[in-house]
Amino acid sequence: MNELRVVISGGGTGGHIFPAVSIANAIRELRPDAKILFVGAEGRMEMQRVPQAGYEIKGLPIRGFFRPLWKLANIGVAIDYLKSKHMAKKILRDFQPQVAVGVGGYASSAALGAANSLGIPTLIQEQNSYAGLANKNLAANASKICVAYEGMERFFPADKIMLTGNPVRQQLLDAKITREEALKTFGLDPNKKTVLLVGGSLGARTINDSVLTHLREIAESDVQFIWQTGKYYSNQIAEALKEKGQPANLCVMDFISDMAAAYRAADLVISRAGASSISEFCLIGKAVILVPSPNVAEDHQTKNALALANKNAALYVKDADAKVELIPLALKTVNIESRLQSLRENVLKLGLPDSANIIAHEVLKLANAE
Repeated sequence: MNELRVVISGGGTGGHIFPAVSIANAIRELRPDAKILFVGAEGRMEMQRVPQAGYEIKGLPIRGFFRPLWKLANIGVAIDYLKSKHMAKKILRDFQPQVAVGVGGYASSAALGAANSLGIPTLIQEQNSYAGLANKNLAANASKICVAYEGMERFFPADKIMLTGNPVRQQLLDAKITREEALKTFGLDPNKKTVLLVGGSLGARTINDSVLTHLREIAESDVQFIWQTGKYYSNQIAEALKEKGQPANLCVMDFISDMAAAYRAADLVISRAGASSISEFCLIGKAVILVPSPNVAEDHQTKNALALANKNAALYVKDADAKVELIPLALKTVNIESRLQSLRENVLKLGLPDSANIIAHEVLKLANAE
C-alpha cells in the first residue's frame, strides 16, 4: 500500500478548526499510517489547537484584507499573501502530498492555490449556508466540494458538490454523562430548568450585555444559567458582577472545557450561529436560540440561523434586538416543555451524521488510496 500524505489547511476560528481536526482524525481511522500536515495562519487559533490535537502545523504570514479594499494597509496584506503562496509551494514540494484539503479561512486560499498550481488534487469543505470567499475562489479548480447545506449550486459547480454535513467534535457525540451528572459538575440543581449561554470560543459582547441587562429577572426566576463569557470579556464581567451582585442561580465561567457536559446539562442553549455550533445542535438535538453575529463576512450567520428558524428547528433573535429580547424569551421558552420538545425534534431532522468519515473516504479516493 502506498504511503498516504495529506495536507489540511484553514482556520482562524474554532468553526474552521474543529471540522479540520475531525477530518484528520477520520483519515487516521481509515489509514493509521497516514502522514497529515496542517497549514495555518501565523498568530491564529489553529497554531495552538492543532498541535494540541496531535498534528504538526506550519504557519503562513497570511491575513485578511482590510475594508474598504483601497486602504493603503492592503498593500502589505497583498505582499504577505504572495509570500504565503510562495512558502506554501515550498511546504507542499517538501511534503509531497497526494491531496490537499481546505476548510476555509485565510491560510487555505494560499495553500490550496499553491496545490492547484502544482497539480495536486484538492477537496474543499464549506461549513456555511453562504460560501466563504476563500472557498468560492478555490472552487473552479477543486476536485470535490463537500457542503453542509442544500442549494450550494449558486456558489459552486453543481457536478463537484457533495452534501456531507459538517464534521463535529467527536467527544460531543460519544458523551455518556447523564443530565444529573452534568449538572453536578457545574454545582447546579438537577430539578431546575437550565439555560446555557455560549458566545463562541472568544465570547460574544451582545450575549454578555443581554445577561448583565437582565440580572434582576435572572435572580428572580426559578431557572439556572451556565454562562460562558469568553476569556476576552471575563475581567470586565467580573467587575460588573462585583458591582451589581451575582445571582446565586448564575454559574459564570470564562471558558468551558467540557462542552459535552455543558450541552447535556442544558434544557435550552443560547448561541451565535456559526456553522460548527449549528451542526452540533442538529446532531445532539438541542433546543436553541440563535443570535447571529453581525460581524462576519456576507452576514453568513444570519443565513445559517434562518435555515433552522424557517423549519421551526431553532428560535432566532437579531443581534440588535438581543439586549432587550433575549433573556425574557429564554426564560419564557425554557418553561414550556412542549416548545422545547418540538425544537429538539425538528433540529434532529436536519442533522447529517458521519460527515467526517464520508469526507475522509472522498480524500482517500482523490489520493488513489482507497
